[in-house]
Amino acid sequence: MNSPITPEALGALRESAEKCCALLKALAHEDRLLLLCQLTEGERNVGELEALVGVHQPSLSQHLGVLREEGLVETRREGKYIYYRLASHEVIQVMQTLSSLYCGRLKARPA
Repeated sequence: MNSPITPEALGALRESAEKCCALLKALAHEDRLLLLCQLTEGERNVGELEALVGVHQPSLSQHLGVLREEGLVETRREGKYIYYRLASHEVIQVMQTLSSLYCGRLKARPA
């Protein structure tokens, strides 16, 4: 029989669950998920993301803002361009897993 969980362990588990829920909530929109999929290929600027995903301003900025707020993407400025990239190892792992589960068939198809 398993021993009961300690209050400290429960607190840590709850904190992890909150982080996980925030990540899943951010991923739960098709456009944000597509943006993150593009960023798994590497850093992109706003214009590149707009062309690749087909999401136009102001929706694109709103979605990127949500991803930035949730800590899923980071930015850097180069001249007049803002570049986005995945922000953490955890986000990269989640996106790689989703890609292998749901996008592998698409990448494997002959042109």
